[in-house]
Amino acid sequence: MISAAMVKELREKTGAGMMDCKNALKECQGDMEKAKELLREKGLSAAAKKAGRVAAEGIVDSYIHLGGKIGVLVEVNCETDFVARNNDFKAFVRDICLQIAAANPQYLSREDVPENVIEDEKEFLRKQALNEGKPERIVEKIVTGRIEKYYEENCLLEQRFVKDMDRKVKDLVTEKISQIKENISIRRFVRFEMGEGLEKKGCDLASEVAEMIKKE
Repeated sequence: MISAAMVKELREKTGAGMMDCKNALKECQGDMEKAKELLREKGLSAAAKKAGRVAAEGIVDSYIHLGGKIGVLVEVNCETDFVARNNDFKAFVRDICLQIAAANPQYLSREDVPENVIEDEKEFLRKQALNEGKPERIVEKIVTGRIEKYYEENCLLEQRFVKDMDRKVKDLVTEKISQIKENISIRRFVRFEMGEGLEKKGCDLASEVAEMIKKE
């Protein structure tokens, strides 16, 4: 039997509607993990359908950390002003600000990385693999894998979410689209770090921010 407590627990874990949670639990015979996965799959499908819709509303948010050492501005779009004023949406945008402050992405998505940058990186990685003594026949495979790692480190949507390293930022976006029933788009961002580009003592502020966020 599917209890109200089970439905409530699944809703809290997924953010899905009460009836969706109840139906998922029924379909999965009360198995919470299977129900979570089922809702995730349905959410991905629903999010894909919404992804083509125009998102022209939204908010610009800012975040200042470490007593003014790091600052972030980000624009996140949605479809309606109603959602833009929603506290859940605002919390999502704040999480994106925190992500940018902590992980210091250079680009929004892998498509935004200039082709010449990728070609230069590939050439560097080829030489690196050969210098490591890797056989030439597998060098290209190694380069492909390391380029994926480059995207994951440098592209916001590909990065691991600092509050939950099991998810990427793009997964977080997809889940939020499913929850609020509107298309969401991270349009642009800028990150400032005090003294960036100036010669100074070594200090990894991004790592410090990331550790502080994980403790929140």
